[in-house]
Amino acid sequence: MGTQESDTADAVVVAENVHKRFGQTHALAGLDLTVPAGAVYGLLGPNGAGKSTAVRVFATLTRPDEGKVTVAGHDVVRESASVRRKIGLAGQHAALDEQLTGRENLRIFGRLFRLGAARARSRADELLERFDLAHAADRLVKTYSGGMRRRLDLISSLIVSPTVLFLDEPTTGLDPRSRNEIWDTVRELVAGGTTVLLTTQYLDEADQLAQHIAVIDTGKVIASGTPTELKARIGGRIDVVVADTTDLTEVARALAVLADTGARPDIDADRKLVSLPVGTDSLALPDIVRQLDQAGIKAVDVGIRRPTLDEVFLTLTGKPTTDAEPASANRDEETIR
Repeated sequence: MGTQESDTADAVVVAENVHKRFGQTHALAGLDLTVPAGAVYGLLGPNGAGKSTAVRVFATLTRPDEGKVTVAGHDVVRESASVRRKIGLAGQHAALDEQLTGRENLRIFGRLFRLGAARARSRADELLERFDLAHAADRLVKTYSGGMRRRLDLISSLIVSPTVLFLDEPTTGLDPRSRNEIWDTVRELVAGGTTVLLTTQYLDEADQLAQHIAVIDTGKVIASGTPTELKARIGGRIDVVVADTTDLTEVARALAVLADTGARPDIDADRKLVSLPVGTDSLALPDIVRQLDQAGIKAVDVGIRRPTLDEVFLTLTGKPTTDAEPASANRDEETIR
């Protein structure tokens, strides 16, 4: 209990038993979440799981029907104005005026945040330089590439140096190079002290960026931990490829004895492969090689394959990320930048 209280005290976002309904759809069904300060927190789940709805509640765009949420120490319902002064939000679609230049867009956001004309100009110039968009600052946004638009949209959320930044699927539809640029930007923000809550369907994105991950399905968290902890929950596999198919049965027997997990090895005669599921840390590669040598088995390749976040996700949710979130859940009650 003491650890949980300490975690909550140090958290920048705390959600307790949060519910949100849209008609017959229960988008959030008892969501509990604690986001620690100063890191990237990944929120994973299939479409329709409630990720975007959770972000809208955290950002004061949608009121929860039940439960409590605090962001940077402020209640999102009773102290929504205070919350908005502490946060930035980049949604799934860029909120930019394509008929204006990048510099003009940032200056407008600055004025909307009441920075004053001079401060809005200096802050826009500072952000454009910092995030390598100064060369395109005076071009119309409609001439920007997809990656440049997304980066400009992201930095427009930083006009007031937010304590916490909500990124809702920030790299959807971007090419690999543009995605890497956004990832670098996120890392720089965290290094500067900003806490980032990231929703994504790209499992490699969460693996690259997030220090902690929560998997959400049917409106509630079903698992959480570091990427390593989540992968350890489903273990890995030993793969052994042999030169002679007559050795396959003996390899299977040797692996079963060595692993001692009760799991049954899979034999693929066409590929000359024996594969056995094991706990991630239950075996070391030298132990496997030594056992095969003692059995007189010539192996062409031996490896321990660690699980990916994709495998963790599919194991936990039992479904791919293809379900559609209800259209009603996409209606913002208010707008915010």
